[in-house]
Amino acid sequence: MELRHLRYFLAVAQEGHFGRAAERLHIVQSALSMQIRAFEEKLGGPLFIRTSRRVELTEAGKLLRHEAERILAQAAHTQRTVERLLRGETGTVRIGFAGNAVFSGRLMADVRAFHAAFPDAEVELRELAPSAQVEEIQAGRLDIGYAPDHAGAMSEDALHYERIGTWPFLLVVPDSHPLAQAPSLRMSMLKSEALIIYAAHEADDQLLAGVRRALGHEPKVHHMHSTLSVLALVASGMGVALVPEPLAQVRLPGLAYRPLEDLPQQAELLLISRKEESGGAARAFLETARAGWERENIR
Repeated sequence: MELRHLRYFLAVAQEGHFGRAAERLHIVQSALSMQIRAFEEKLGGPLFIRTSRRVELTEAGKLLRHEAERILAQAAHTQRTVERLLRGETGTVRIGFAGNAVFSGRLMADVRAFHAAFPDAEVELRELAPSAQVEEIQAGRLDIGYAPDHAGAMSEDALHYERIGTWPFLLVVPDSHPLAQAPSLRMSMLKSEALIIYAAHEADDQLLAGVRRALGHEPKVHHMHSTLSVLALVASGMGVALVPEPLAQVRLPGLAYRPLEDLPQQAELLLISRKEESGGAARAFLETARAGWERENIR
């Protein structure tokens, strides 16, 4: 039994006339009559009592009409449900984030735009280190990642990397530190300072290498694995830290943020996704985010 046969049958049953049913279905009456005859033969008996003026349902036809209406309604519902999922109107997009994704406001702006466009879709957020985001996307447990520049992962053929933000680094110091009062700062002024580094990915190693070159020696370094830990250690007087500019929005007691004149490195934010994405919600999120970036001239 095919849905096509049920649609043909139901049109005749509802119209009570082969000619009107054929017009409604946009087929010729003879073709419709042949289809109904073949359907009746397949089922093993008549579905209609045919008269010169109209057709009436047999007992089997009355039962089939009820079942056909239910089946076709369910089929239409199933089609709409799947189409909505493929368009990203429903389903779930799983997003990992780290670094400037939050402090720059980029992640929140993209999620907000997606939710406004697709209110019935769900968003799951997980804070993960950049390398963990790459692994989770490759394994299919994550759809999209927002991460600092992750050197070494860019060679993954199955993943797509988009640079969606670039910012200078700032020096964060205790507000009682003499450097907090300096009108301008240069790297040479940090020679005697202990340096607190957010060490979660290869880009941080590159930053530290640039600091070594600027200072001309190996600084005393504390490696931390969370942004809040970096800021807490600075506020405690344990050293100074280089942080991306958007982090200056975090106003913890005892901290001062100052620009550096001669640090060439910049903090970058990447969006990581699969090149061949099959998930409707993930595709819709990427399309919505990219449209927002274009409007803001980010890319």
